[in-house]
Order: sequence, then structure tokens, then C-alpha cells
Amino acid sequence: MTAPTKLRGVLLDVDGTLIDSNDAHASSWADTFREFGLDIPFERVRPLIGMGGDKLLPQLTGLDHESDRASLMTKRRKEIFNTMYLPTLRAFPGAHELLTRLKEDDLALIIATSAEKSELNKLLEQAGLEELVDRKTSSSDADRYKPDPDIIQAALERGKLEPGDALMLGDTPYDVEAATHAGVSTVALRCGGWSDHALSGAIAIYDDARTLLESYDESPFRKRRAISRASSR
Repeated sequence: MTAPTKLRGVLLDVDGTLIDSNDAHASSWADTFREFGLDIPFERVRPLIGMGGDKLLPQLTGLDHESDRASLMTKRRKEIFNTMYLPTLRAFPGAHELLTRLKEDDLALIIATSAEKSELNKLLEQAGLEELVDRKTSSSDADRYKPDPDIIQAALERGKLEPGDALMLGDTPYDVEAATHAGVSTVALRCGGWSDHALSGAIAIYDDARTLLESYDESPFRKRRAISRASSR
């Protein structure tokens, strides 16, 4: 892990971290597989949510993610998600307030997600978080998706940050693994449905955005920021 320096930015996962959408993504995939005649239920899909589609589809179906059939599935899943599930989604309690608090500490907020750009924008708009984010990276900014580090590296580049300048906020072991490979430490949230054991690579774990906000002064964000301010005097 890269040695911490002045904390200047936060890399943000979206699904399961800021927005309660992991079950919706799993359901839209399960619906898609059913339409294509595949018996792959929600229960098999759910543990893979947070992993990029380039890995999820091959793992569940055996298809190359660039094949014609996989492309048709990906397109149909997006249609199902946008039509049936997106309108029902909301930000987790405290998410808006947490992002506001991070911005008050002069931290750049950069989205680091494997979601497609168009889907990401719709998610943020639906949850009322779009105006709080400084920069975004999505699947179009990387060749490989989580748990590979490409998205994290792209987010660092977008924010003009070194690995030690940032912390990752995520909810899955794929976030933790991707950030670790990129030299970034992760603060994890349980609200995405993962256990502390699965998130054990994180430097701190909280229930959700609201509980992190309630403990903000003792959190790695505040402590790293306080050290940064002290060292700059």
C-alpha cells in the first residue's frame, strides 16, 4: 500500500455504497437470464454485484463478454434495469449529508465505478447526488473493471491524485481489492450486503453513510485530513 500523504480526495463507489441498488442490479440480471432461457437465479447473481460485467457474465454463463449473445444480454439488462428498477431507487440515509461533509473538508469527490456512463448519470440524478460529485469515471474509462484496478487508476488520474492522496469509499470486496491493487486504502460500508470478513482488507468498516457521518470526527477521513492540515502549517 502506498504511504499516505496529504488527503486530497475521496474515490466513491456508487451502487451499494451511496445508493441502495445492489438488489436491483441482481434482479435485472436474473430477469435477463430468464428471458434468454438460462436458469441463473437472483441468489447466484447477488454475490457478484460490484464486479464488472466483463467478469460477471462469463462467470455465470461461460460466455465471452464480447460475444454477440453476451452483448444482447447486457443491452437487455440495461433496458430492464432502467425501466423496472431505476425509478424505485433512493440514496442511502445520510449519503447526501456525508458527501456534503466531505466537500466541507475541501476533499475532491470522484466517482470510481464499473457502471456505464449513461447508467451512472441516471443513478446519480435519481438519487439527487449528481451536483455533489466533482468528477466521474465509469466503464468507458477502463479496459478492465473491478476487481482489477483500472477504474481506480482512472479516477486518480481524473482527480490529479497520487494513490496516497486519496481514500476509497466502497461496499464490496471488489472495491477493496481494486483499490488495494492501485495503492489506495478503503473505508467500507456494510450496507451493500457484505460481511466484515469479506471486507477485511478495509482500514475501517461502518454500517452505512449515516453511521460513518455520525462517527466522522473519528473516521480515517477526518484523521487523515487533520494530519494533512497539521503538516501543511
